Amino acid sequence: MNKQFFNYIPDLLLGRFKGHSFPLSLQGIKGVSKQINIVFIGALLFLTCLNLNARAQNIQAEAKLQQYTIKIGDQTKLFLVVHQPAKAQVNFPKLTDTITGKVQVVSINKPDTAYDQKDHNQATITQSYTITSFDAGTYTIPSFSIGTSGGVLKTNELTLQVQSVKVDTTKSIYDIKQPMVVSYTFFDWLRDHWIWVVLVLGIVLLAIGVTWYLVKRSKNIPIIKKAEPVIPPHTIALNKLQELRNKKLWQKDEVKQYYSELSDVIREYLEKRYGVKTHEKTTDEIFAGLKYTDIAEGNRSKLKQVLVLADLVKFAKEKPLPIVNEQSLDNAVDFVENTKPVVAAQPLPTEGGSANEHV
Repeated sequence: MNKQFFNYIPDLLLGRFKGHSFPLSLQGIKGVSKQINIVFIGALLFLTCLNLNARAQNIQAEAKLQQYTIKIGDQTKLFLVVHQPAKAQVNFPKLTDTITGKVQVVSINKPDTAYDQKDHNQATITQSYTITSFDAGTYTIPSFSIGTSGGVLKTNELTLQVQSVKVDTTKSIYDIKQPMVVSYTFFDWLRDHWIWVVLVLGIVLLAIGVTWYLVKRSKNIPIIKKAEPVIPPHTIALNKLQELRNKKLWQKDEVKQYYSELSDVIREYLEKRYGVKTHEKTTDEIFAGLKYTDIAEGNRSKLKQVLVLADLVKFAKEKPLPIVNEQSLDNAVDFVENTKPVVAAQPLPTEGGSANEHV
């Protein structure tokens, strides 16, 4: 490089080369221009490196433990902390279930971001891991690589000491204590289930109230009973006799059933018409009860024929002729028709009054 160039570098940097006469030839001037470009590019690269170095110095990573000494089986937390600009990106390592052969990862928590109160452009991002160990000893937690916008940063190594539980061998070994019996009173149960008790009582009281209201309301409602027409005993008897005729029992060789139903219809009619007890009574006892009734002799004969023949069929296995079976039903119908109450017809009122009235 031309030595004269270095003599004019201060003037070039300060901009004072105007008005100076450089004892350089044309070729020397071209060489100086090339050298100026090289120096300018080198300066830019140098400033860029300084800027990157400054940014890298603004991002710091560290590792620390919540407790550096734990008992076997106890848990502590491992913190990976990164101090960096608020908008910078950070990638924490993805740990598996084991850090080393003896130190295990129980859980991985979400990263926590805290901003600097003096400079909100700076933030501290903390990633925590819950770790434990079931073997006594001193373990070295290795350095972790954390990816940041300033590059990959390494954390410091940590030492975790796991202590064993001391057992006093001078004392006797006791069996496991049995479960303690705790008294559980009614008030304890009531305290635990008071919501259900109140709910059940509320439902019971509501049901009582609704029932009382409905009963009181029903008492105030007038009950209108519809009078049913009274069917005379002879009408009932005649209808049953017609039903018996339609069954045609004796035609089906069910003679005993035929006379049993026929006797029941007549006995029921006698009890309702004359007030004589006929059930579980013999035929002679029935006629003894009808001794003082106004039944004509012809009707008595028809009644006796029906009841006596019915007894013979039911108890003596009598088998009457078909004509006798039909005659028995006819005698029963005639007896009812002849003994039914006679309702006297009321005289119709005549217009103009009676012929015996005096004008």
